[in-house]
Amino acid sequence: MTTYTPMIQQYFRIKAEYEDAFLFFRLGDFYEMFFNDAIEASNILEITLTSRDGGSSDKIPMCGVPFHSAEGYIETLVKKGYKVAICEQTEDPRTAKGIVRREVVKVVTPGTIVDGKTIDANSNHYIGAADQLEEGKYALAYVDLATGEGKVEIVSGDERTLISEIEALGMKEIVVRERLHIMLSDSMSKRDIVLSMENGEAEEGENSQSSSIPQNVSEACKTLVTYLKRTQKSSLEHLRPFQYIQKSGKLSIDANSMRNLELVQSIRNGSKEGTLYWLLDETATAMGARKLRSWIHQPLADKTLIEDRLSLVEDLIQAYFLRDELIGMLKEVYDLERLSGRISMGNATGRDLAQLRNSLRKVPLLKQSLMDSDHERLQQFSERLDPCEEVLKILESSIAENPPLSIKEGGMIKDGYHEQLDTYRDASKNGKEWLASMEREERERTGIKSLKIGYNRIFGYYIEITKSNIHLADLQRYERKQTLANAERYITAELKETEELILNAESEGTELEYTLFCTVRDTMKEHISRVQQLAGILSELDVLLAFSTVSERYRFVKPEFHEGRSLDIKNGRHPVVEKMMDVSLYVPNSCTLAEDANMLLITGPNMSGKSTFMRQVALTVIMAQMGCYVPCEYAKLPVTDQIFTRIGAADDLASGQSTFMMEMMESRYAIGNATANSLLLFDEIGRGTSTYDGMSLAQAMMEFIHDEIGANTLFSTHYHELTKLDTDLDRLMNVHVAAMEQEGRVVFLHKVMAGAADKSYGIHVAQLAGLPDSIVVRAKSLLETFESVDQTPANQPAAEQMSFFDLQEDSQSIDATSVQVVSEIEQTDLLNMTPMQAMQKILDWKEKLKTSI
Repeated sequence: MTTYTPMIQQYFRIKAEYEDAFLFFRLGDFYEMFFNDAIEASNILEITLTSRDGGSSDKIPMCGVPFHSAEGYIETLVKKGYKVAICEQTEDPRTAKGIVRREVVKVVTPGTIVDGKTIDANSNHYIGAADQLEEGKYALAYVDLATGEGKVEIVSGDERTLISEIEALGMKEIVVRERLHIMLSDSMSKRDIVLSMENGEAEEGENSQSSSIPQNVSEACKTLVTYLKRTQKSSLEHLRPFQYIQKSGKLSIDANSMRNLELVQSIRNGSKEGTLYWLLDETATAMGARKLRSWIHQPLADKTLIEDRLSLVEDLIQAYFLRDELIGMLKEVYDLERLSGRISMGNATGRDLAQLRNSLRKVPLLKQSLMDSDHERLQQFSERLDPCEEVLKILESSIAENPPLSIKEGGMIKDGYHEQLDTYRDASKNGKEWLASMEREERERTGIKSLKIGYNRIFGYYIEITKSNIHLADLQRYERKQTLANAERYITAELKETEELILNAESEGTELEYTLFCTVRDTMKEHISRVQQLAGILSELDVLLAFSTVSERYRFVKPEFHEGRSLDIKNGRHPVVEKMMDVSLYVPNSCTLAEDANMLLITGPNMSGKSTFMRQVALTVIMAQMGCYVPCEYAKLPVTDQIFTRIGAADDLASGQSTFMMEMMESRYAIGNATANSLLLFDEIGRGTSTYDGMSLAQAMMEFIHDEIGANTLFSTHYHELTKLDTDLDRLMNVHVAAMEQEGRVVFLHKVMAGAADKSYGIHVAQLAGLPDSIVVRAKSLLETFESVDQTPANQPAAEQMSFFDLQEDSQSIDATSVQVVSEIEQTDLLNMTPMQAMQKILDWKEKLKTSI
């Protein structure tokens, strides 16, 4: 250290406290990075890597970015999963004795970034904290730093269950204590989720204290608040008390089910289009869009609350003109939640406060419109709206109508708000008028029409005369100040006096205005909670209006709920598929699950619509429990507590899991957590292994669900042998998606009918897919042969599968190398290896066996 310059030593001391972050070290107009930070950042940001003398014999690697454009670079680093510590000069270099004092004023992390081009204002950006309560039980707290919204819940299950909930919430960063860090580090790194460790003493705070939060759960809240205070180093007064989400009060949808059902993200390209969120998002505000996503992720599971929402949607559908009026007013309301966050963290500009004021102007109008409604429920809703009169009064009197974006150049405060500021403004305004008058007088006195009075920061105000007119000037009154190529610049005693008046008025006025603005902004912090509460109610109204708009547009109906478990949907439709295709071509299907017959075994060819049918049932349940009307002619539903799906096939290459392993893990999770009030959707279980393995697993699972769980279940399969189970399982019914042959080709009717399918039409589907005719003809020939000799796999005795480990019994008949390979195979844990690692192992064994022959 002693070999480095004092400034580099200072850098090392600060960097030692933020080893896991890029340190943006402020030097004048640049943020500089040194050593490894510089080498890595130059590659990531594609900026020039240079070097500088730091006192040692070798040059120090260095790169930097201008401070005024640093936000884009910071955002790039954070988006890639890095943290950035912002180190500012905290004293004036002109008055500093020795090295300028520098301190880290903020740490930007993937979970705490609140602004930028990659931040979607219509989505919550959560950072979470997890704490293990006991074996198989975790507390998960999470906060959207931009809005201050905080929630906490208990997650029951293993590590995979916790990760699934984290993924479902779209978190980019999780904070844990040391005991969980080791357990989760591998899993999080494979999923591009930053795992941060917080070992500081947990801080108490109002937002982590609530009578509704169990004591053991609040530890996760405190850990998260401690981390946020340590990294943000600013006021977090906008953080609201954590809302404790009880599992019994919501419909739980795990990450796999959200993905399979395409609730907020398309499976095909990860976009919003083609999702339930895309269908329902007719919201007028960003906070309404976030509320909608929240309701999709956590629909209600309380019959009374669901029916309350449905009744409000019903009233809004009937009050068409009122609905149109409310939507128009909400479109002029800004994002009050994010504005509250900026005010609390001291980032709000004059324009932000103007947006808050303009939004509050609409609240009395919204309130009055609801109160004038003919519907009692809407009148009651209006009583929940707080106009925040005190806040509006302060902003109306203080903030200019159209303030600039900058807060240090004036123009933010209204005339008449502060007497001294008005005096400065008057002096500045009149001084400029005097300068214009002086310019006219000097032109008349000298006869020089091109004479002008100008200003620059170096010389102040000056009189400029072109060289061709200098002979007309009164050089006894004029004092030369600067010579240019084509002109001379002069000053006079009168001009200097006016300059002092104007410049002092402008600088002191600007400084006073900034002070006044900060005072107003700080005053707003006292009212943040009221504004946030108002924002929550307005966002709720926004979503209810969106539900009513969508329900009317797409002919949705109001669902009924009952206390039992039966489900009856008449002519239901998949709302997203229907929107994306010609409505006249969509074939609706009914679904009935009775109390004594609540399992459907669905057969039918590929492409016939089995998966769509299953998904539309799940979407109907989700939409209904969100409080939205549903796509059918009639729906009478139970209150469902959880939805589990196993639809589609996808390898998890990141963790080395095959399609079949993923299928089994998701099935195990569903069966292990489902209750009698859950909805289970299983699509072609067992297709990832041999026929008999798959069929046996499928049947065993169906029997277990039937006998042990009793949940409403839709189970599709290509194993026609399973259709015989309806004779053994009294609550199981067979249905099929109809298809027919026409001139040798299959025609899908997309209609769900009672009974089992008579054939699979697999070859016909292959023909539709464009497989060469020669293959199709040969397949038909082979099928006829199999059927004629009754040698289909279903009628053959199950061949015993060879075990890797049976070779051990005959190890005496093979050489030592083979014995060694067999031993290695037995000891290798293939399930915890990536596909590439497994392939390398197999190649190694193959090479060893070749050598021994």
